[in-house]
Amino acid sequence: MNLMTMEHLTKYYTERMLFEDAAFSINSGEKVGIIGINGTGKSTLLKIATGLEEPDEGSVVRNRNLKIRYLPQNPQFEEGAQVLPWVLSQNEAEEGAAQFSMEADARMMLNRFSIDDFEAPVSQLSGGQRKRLALAGVLLSEADLLILDEPTNHLDSEMAGWLEEFLKNFRGALLMVTHDRYFLDSVTNRIVEIDKGKLYSYSTNYLGFLKLKEEREAMMEATERKRQSILRVEIEWMMRGARARSTKQKAHIARYEELRDQKAPVIGDKKVQFASASTRMGRTTIEIEHLYKSFGSHRLISDFTYIFLKNDRIGIVGHNGCGKSTLMKMIMGIEQPDQGTITIGQTIRIGYFSQENEYMDESMKLIEYVRERAEYVKTADGVITASQMLERFLFPRHVHYTRIEKLSGGEKRRLYLLRVLMDAPNVLILDEPTNDLDIQTMTILEDYLDSFDGIVIAVSHDRYFLDRVTRRIFAFEDNGRLVQYEGGYTDYEKAVREKRETAEDSPRGEAGKNGKNSAGSKGTAGEDGGQEGTQAVTARTGDGRTHAVKLRFTFKEAKEYETIEEEIGRMEERITEIDGEMAAKASDYSALNRLMEEKEALEEALLEKMERWEYLEDLAARIEAQNAR
Repeated sequence: MNLMTMEHLTKYYTERMLFEDAAFSINSGEKVGIIGINGTGKSTLLKIATGLEEPDEGSVVRNRNLKIRYLPQNPQFEEGAQVLPWVLSQNEAEEGAAQFSMEADARMMLNRFSIDDFEAPVSQLSGGQRKRLALAGVLLSEADLLILDEPTNHLDSEMAGWLEEFLKNFRGALLMVTHDRYFLDSVTNRIVEIDKGKLYSYSTNYLGFLKLKEEREAMMEATERKRQSILRVEIEWMMRGARARSTKQKAHIARYEELRDQKAPVIGDKKVQFASASTRMGRTTIEIEHLYKSFGSHRLISDFTYIFLKNDRIGIVGHNGCGKSTLMKMIMGIEQPDQGTITIGQTIRIGYFSQENEYMDESMKLIEYVRERAEYVKTADGVITASQMLERFLFPRHVHYTRIEKLSGGEKRRLYLLRVLMDAPNVLILDEPTNDLDIQTMTILEDYLDSFDGIVIAVSHDRYFLDRVTRRIFAFEDNGRLVQYEGGYTDYEKAVREKRETAEDSPRGEAGKNGKNSAGSKGTAGEDGGQEGTQAVTARTGDGRTHAVKLRFTFKEAKEYETIEEEIGRMEERITEIDGEMAAKASDYSALNRLMEEKEALEEALLEKMERWEYLEDLAARIEAQNAR
């Protein structure tokens, strides 16, 4: 059954066109995800569907008696509201048993979202708690259609997993905007993309959408190539001096003019290149030793020790309020530890992308804000202008002189991220980078991090992002312990599940059988990370005390360190020999092709071997310095 239909939808925001003659509908049981870059009108579309905004042109027809519940991106509450009374006021029940059941359900839902002070004034809650409170109020309702704007923002991974299952089992229809790609893939059965004022519908989940979009764009490109080919022939015919004397010739001219006036399809950049140059890093990176931090009686961090190696890719996970952001702020020097030290190397240059945007003078124009940091930016591809930098980060040239105040919240986050990356940092600290960033911007950031020559430390609840970027996870567990797990988020989940199963099967609850120890006692990133050395981390003994584990080579690394320079020398000699052979056989195409392939393979292997040698040299220097103490 059709619940809602929009036709000939046109909407402008100031001078910007959001929709132009667009159409949208949703039926019973559909679970629709809306995607598109920030500023294209995703939140506006939800408000129009809810009835909070009207289109400039077009019609919106809703089914009679349609019950809609809406979660805005930034919920507003009336003055003096309290937590539990507010939720109950949003979901009025009949007197008696029904009302008692509603209150019990509300308490359970609030606990699920880590809100346990039911009488607290809403004004005293953090922004994340307010969003979760509003979400609880919406989910408790009886609705035919849930409309949710960024429901996973401010949810930790456990909460997001619970919400995922809840919405999969929800019997009504769902319309939502979210950047969480695993969430989209699991929950939705239809994706609607907003792209340059049009709405494109794909009856599939997120992975299916990626495939179908590629096919759609390939078809559009093929159609345009055919149009251009026919147009060239028509231009030649016109240039030969065609005369419009016959009906046939008039029709021919009309066809030419129609082809000429057609607009070429605008295909979004499939690979947005953004590779900023980073500052070279010395031997001392970031060294954390015996770190403690508490707030009142609540222990956040307990005896955490870790030395970051070059090109570390670290993900930090844990429940909301466990201390993830506090740890990042201590590394930045914004917060001070109760005990322990954090040593920052002299060559370390940190780019910090915080949860709260840095102060922006919103009266500034975009180009002024970027030029304030640098007129020209050095990238891996050379020097480019601030204007070119904005274009690479999805700000087209015609908006460069727009004031920041005209941007959406997500666009401001994207602009802030661009400015952080422009500083050429060699350490990136990303605190919840996926909040309010669109999927395309996240893809640009992930591609950037693939080639980033430095350390990445990311606090995130976004499972896809952690799997894509990180190679080691530190998880906040009981009493402020940070426990290390190798791999991305999926590997971490698997290890935790195995640990739980082992504990349930063991009468003594021995959780250490999966080889994962507290605070990085193993320190192994595996072959992919190229880091197998034992870190100077904190190990926990059987009686609960902690002691420092010294850096040392593994047996494999010690043998490799002895021979790696000889291997590099042999590879370099062979490349020199190949150059000579290629000069001698310049006229022998077959031999030349074979030698070229051998040289390319050798050069690639040599690059990997050199990176490995640099890592082993760095580790050897650290071990020598440690032993000299």
